[in-house]
Amino acid sequence: MDQAPGNPTGPQDAQNLPGCYRHPDRETGIRCTRCERAICPECMVSASVGFQCPDCVRQGSGTGHAPAANQPRTIAGGTMAADPRMVTKILVAINLAVFVVQLSIGDRFTDRFSLIGRAYVPVLGSLEGIADGQWYRLLTAMFLHGGVVHIAFNMLSLWWIGGPLEAALGRARYIVLYAVSGLAGSALTYLIAAPNQPSLGASGAIFGLFGATAVLMRRMNYDMRPVIALLVINLVFTFTWANIAWEAHVGGLVGGVVVGYAMVHAPRERRTLIQSATCAVVLAVSLVMVLMRTAQLT
Repeated sequence: MDQAPGNPTGPQDAQNLPGCYRHPDRETGIRCTRCERAICPECMVSASVGFQCPDCVRQGSGTGHAPAANQPRTIAGGTMAADPRMVTKILVAINLAVFVVQLSIGDRFTDRFSLIGRAYVPVLGSLEGIADGQWYRLLTAMFLHGGVVHIAFNMLSLWWIGGPLEAALGRARYIVLYAVSGLAGSALTYLIAAPNQPSLGASGAIFGLFGATAVLMRRMNYDMRPVIALLVINLVFTFTWANIAWEAHVGGLVGGVVVGYAMVHAPRERRTLIQSATCAVVLAVSLVMVLMRTAQLT
């Protein structure tokens, strides 16, 4: 793995790390390569060498370019937004709104959009499933939940993990990561699970965020023990609790790690190309899994 970017002052205990100059409560070992101020992942702007703070980028920092020529960028090359949690808020709101619809309409709505390989659904009175051409279920199942505890746990995880990751990647890359991870989880579930076993939940996408967060923390040389501990706990629940689609968790996690690695490690000069190609490969693998399973069931 790469060493931490920027210009750290050297090994420090966590207690001695300085706080970000814009967010004093956030400890960081990264400094702006021009003004030497401490900067957290949300404030880091990728530069030709290391990272700069937003103020230095806006001022041009003596580069000879107008301030507008150097727009603040995230570590992944995304545009820094005024509200770095906007997409996460929208995702939480969508999930909650869909859950309210589930409670209002009942099983007919849930069974229409949950992930089913191929099965007769009594509520709908017909043979349903992805194998019968209902590919939309791979996506819609990511926004359905099986109960209050289920959605509460997922939304708390999404808020805790998603917000900081969105700030570090930028909105567009964060949305792509979320969607690709979720679809990878859905594809693996469709491939492995019993065709009449319904699956639903945002867990696949959220596990993708977990994987990308671990990659980002490793890239920044942060203490990974908290996120590893949380990931292990979630994996233990995944394989020990009943009625949990472990396939979605594993598929989302693998997809998130692969896409997350491309997001934060791609060289600046080919960053967009490598990030786009990696996402395309993960989606292509997911498509192959869907086609294989469909061929088995039809």
